[in-house]
Amino acid sequence: MWYPQPTPNDKAGSKTGMGDQITGYRLSLVLPAWNEGETIGQAIREADRALAALTYDYEIIIVDDGSSDSTAAIAAGAAGDNPRIRLVRHERNRGYGAALRSGFQAATLDLVAFTDADCQFDLGELRSMLPLTRQHDVICGYRLDRHEGVRRRFFSWGYNRLVKMLLGSPLRDIDCALKIFQRRQLLALLPAYDNFFVNTEMIARARCHGLSLVEVGVHHRPRAAGHSKVSLLDIPRTLRALLPFWWSLRIRPLFARQRGRR
Repeated sequence: MWYPQPTPNDKAGSKTGMGDQITGYRLSLVLPAWNEGETIGQAIREADRALAALTYDYEIIIVDDGSSDSTAAIAAGAAGDNPRIRLVRHERNRGYGAALRSGFQAATLDLVAFTDADCQFDLGELRSMLPLTRQHDVICGYRLDRHEGVRRRFFSWGYNRLVKMLLGSPLRDIDCALKIFQRRQLLALLPAYDNFFVNTEMIARARCHGLSLVEVGVHHRPRAAGHSKVSLLDIPRTLRALLPFWWSLRIRPLFARQRGRR
């Protein structure tokens, strides 16, 4: 079921008398990373600072997806210094979806969020997203003032239109890499695909299970350093995943119902 976006003044969730921390939230944050040696240190520091300001009970799970640079070493150093930080390693590069799946499976707290290790999101935005978990199952960001090239924005617009047409997605920005899930529901939503199709797949599964979704505007920043891991080659790969998924989710059940009526 789709719910309209709440107003920014939504007051759900109370604050403690100490600082600005929000009470009652236990949050795991998953950071998938592949060759993000230039940004992973900043990503970890920003995540730790933001989560410490929001809740007393949190963990940061970095998933190194077979990096060949310093990503794993930097993450391991941070984990050694801070018990709230954990490192999960893939021996080889398995893909974005596989990295998220490993991170979700390693999460231990009630709420599980994820974002990318390129520092394109200010995790202080979680302050407005966390209270919505009191009423909704999945909280999805959508990017405001996107700091990406025209071609990338055009492809994203086209893909969102296609997913809306084929799967009935209610989201305007399905691939926004800032989302929060309820951990108790994650086992039913874990992605089967290893590539960038992961967002489309998980949102479609969430809707099939009747979970409520809400979409919230979040500010988008330029990459802190390095370069995007999304390439033009990912477009046909994602489409090759989308079309069979659409067939299995929408068309095959339709044929089965029609045969059942005969």
